[in-house]
Parts: sequence; C-alpha cells; structure tokens
Amino acid sequence: MAGSSGGGRGPGGTKKARIEIIPLIDVIFFLLATFVLFTLSLNKSGGFAVSLPATRSSEPRDPGASVTLSTREDGTLGWDKELITLDQFLIRLQAYKQVQQDPKILINGDENALFQQVRYVVDEVRKAGISKVLVETRIRPAE
Repeated sequence: MAGSSGGGRGPGGTKKARIEIIPLIDVIFFLLATFVLFTLSLNKSGGFAVSLPATRSSEPRDPGASVTLSTREDGTLGWDKELITLDQFLIRLQAYKQVQQDPKILINGDENALFQQVRYVVDEVRKAGISKVLVETRIRPAE
C-alpha cells in the first residue's frame, strides 16, 4: 500500500492487538464525574431540614450522645435525619430504650410545627421510660 509502513501487523501479516487508552480515560472521567455529582446531591437531600425556633438561652450539644427526633411543619417525623412513620417511631423508641443504658432524646421541632405534634413525641418518649428529653433551639441574634 502506498504511504503505509505496515504498522500494526505482526509477522505473517496478522494484526497485533492494541489497547486504546484514550477511550478508557474518557470512561473513567465520566464515571468520576457521575460519582461526584451523585454524592453532592446526597448532601443536599440527605438531611431532615427543620427550621429551629430562636431563643436567647440556647447551648451547643453533643449530637453523638443522643437520638434526634425531628418534627416538621407538615407533620412528618424524623429519627436522626431519616424520615420515619409513627409506627416506626414507636418501635425504634422501644428498641433504643432497651439497647441504651442512659437514653437521651433531643427533640428538634420546626418553629412552625404544631405544638400537638411535639407534645405527642414528648408523651411517647416519656411512656417509653426515657426521662432525659431536650428541646433544640438556635440562638436568637441580638436585637
């Protein structure tokens, strides 16, 4: 063939196998970008967003030492940032009481949640025999 050096052919005229690295790099970058975008979307939707009421006597807390129960304005309930039903709440509450030697519950109620919802959570926690119940607020800015 004119202008061909016969590259890519081994002895006897058979083609040698070649690994094309450019398409492999493209695939790796595509997978990396997909993974990064997926993990970023998890951070935004992974939390159980609650708008806390503001007080002047708020104190920081240790989130690892307690279970956080969140109530939203729409009445949904969360157990440590995981959306749960009322039935799951009661089951988890009993299991937590049996497993934990000194159980502590932190109630993280939305400032627009109905008081009846928060009262229900507090009543069920007390019925389970847990006496350490805290209510989380955020510090009100100075006026």
